[in-house]
Amino acid sequence: MTTETVVPEPSPEQAALFARVRRMMLIAGLTTALAICAVLIGVGYRLFKSEGRAADAVGDVTATLPKGARIVATGVAGDRLVVTLDVGGVTEIRTFDAHTLKPAGKLKFANEP
Repeated sequence: MTTETVVPEPSPEQAALFARVRRMMLIAGLTTALAICAVLIGVGYRLFKSEGRAADAVGDVTATLPKGARIVATGVAGDRLVVTLDVGGVTEIRTFDAHTLKPAGKLKFANEP
């Protein structure tokens, strides 16, 4: 003789509770999926953005200075490399893009006569 377990039908209150739990689980699952997608999009954006920078990376660069020039100081300001030169008693500041090392500007200082 086989005995079967009889599961009673849930009461209306229990059915409402089950429906509410299912709805909350669905909301939690969708929120988790949305958060995971946001993280993956952020990581993908960072990787895509950094690949562009790696392609712009420069190896060895030789910058020519005027004859008799001497480097007085160097520094970094934002995304610029700043080089201060003494060219025969005249101070000159040259700036370069820090990512490509291309010249960005030149500023000369001279004494008034």
